[in-house]
Amino acid sequence: MLKSLSLVALLAAGPAFATGLEVQVEGEANGTIKIDLFEDVAPKHVAQITALATEGQYDGVVFHRVIEGFMAQTGDVEFGKAGGDMSAAGRGGSSRPDLPAEFSDLPFDRGVVGMARSQNPNSANSQFFIMFDAGHFLNGQYTVVGKVTGGMDVVDAIKLGTGGNGAVIGQPDAMTKVTVTE
Repeated sequence: MLKSLSLVALLAAGPAFATGLEVQVEGEANGTIKIDLFEDVAPKHVAQITALATEGQYDGVVFHRVIEGFMAQTGDVEFGKAGGDMSAAGRGGSSRPDLPAEFSDLPFDRGVVGMARSQNPNSANSQFFIMFDAGHFLNGQYTVVGKVTGGMDVVDAIKLGTGGNGAVIGQPDAMTKVTVTE
């Protein structure tokens, strides 16, 4: 009996299963990106992302802003759907409320996933970005929500944008299916 209780206590003390995303990408990049979401670091942001993914809102959303050596941005569920008029891609969000910042000490290193926002730190909604390389100037100013754990080669192959803002011209790569994992 004591051994059974010890086992139960050990299991209860262990880490909870982490939430993640599997992102199917098609375009110049083709494959799956696996992301571990940090619900202990940014619980409100992770809850919003997983809700949007579960509802299928990220399916068909393009990478509208991709800057070589910096990051690939996606997640505009309002204006960023493939096949539509994407002239406003990057300006939209979801019907859910914007989120208060959940800044942490985690650095923006290669593969880190952060939430995009306007000048207002409390304006993140649905858009997120994946770092191609370290961008420590973002540390403490944007919310870190996760890290790529597989498929960084797919991230590296995402069609690059042009100019200072990294807008993708022509047919951008898209997240065809985004699935929440445990």
